[in-house]
Amino acid sequence: MEFRERFERLDPSVWTDSYLSAWSSRDAAAASYSVGAHGLVLSIPYGQQLWCPDEHPTPLRVSGIHSANRSGPVGSHEAQQPFREGLVVREEQPTLMGFVPHFGTIAVTCTARLTPRSMFSAWMVGLEDRPERCGEICLMEVFGNTVADGTAAVGQGIHNFRDPALREDFAAEQRVIDVGQPHTYQADWRAGCVTFSIDGATTRVCDQAPDYPMMLILGLFDFPDQPGGGVPESAVTEVSGTDLGAGSRVRVG
Repeated sequence: MEFRERFERLDPSVWTDSYLSAWSSRDAAAASYSVGAHGLVLSIPYGQQLWCPDEHPTPLRVSGIHSANRSGPVGSHEAQQPFREGLVVREEQPTLMGFVPHFGTIAVTCTARLTPRSMFSAWMVGLEDRPERCGEICLMEVFGNTVADGTAAVGQGIHNFRDPALREDFAAEQRVIDVGQPHTYQADWRAGCVTFSIDGATTRVCDQAPDYPMMLILGLFDFPDQPGGGVPESAVTEVSGTDLGAGSRVRVG
């Protein structure tokens, strides 16, 4: 089973174009983006509204998409990646399973033009259909304030969150890399092990792995309470999933 996306269009049967919209709404969390021959370009223009402004502890603006979506009813606590205790669903989300691998090789080819107060990331996260299915495999994470002189701190690894079967295993190492040029960030996810690479070169090996289906999130973030300005932008030219496990779900619209 394989998946390949080059973003000539954004297929609504595969992608949700609002970031974790159960905690606010599809309209309030809508991404700023374009698609076409250039791939998926996410941006955060001047004037884009704050994300969850009355709930998130610090000011945050986000343009993000994800390859699955689901939630419990309004007033419940059931949705992906709650960012504080007691958070409740404000808009119930229909169940969408576009690209939901359970093991396999996941790769994202992208560039990023970041400001000192912005960040771009690509990560897999559990659907939280059960609370403990919440772990994360981070293919890459780069904060703009680490980008300097042809280097950047590239975060990769596993976040356990509330999954008792996982432990925190994440690091952001300063690397010689121009994130403004295309690079392929990859996670080879197998039972009990995740191997991370950049452009085919192994960068990190984690001797543990989430064991449940996960969705992919591509997210660009701006932190307005931090110094620096400008319009951050990221371009994703390809997402692929190969050698996917039998429990994976892939929808082609």
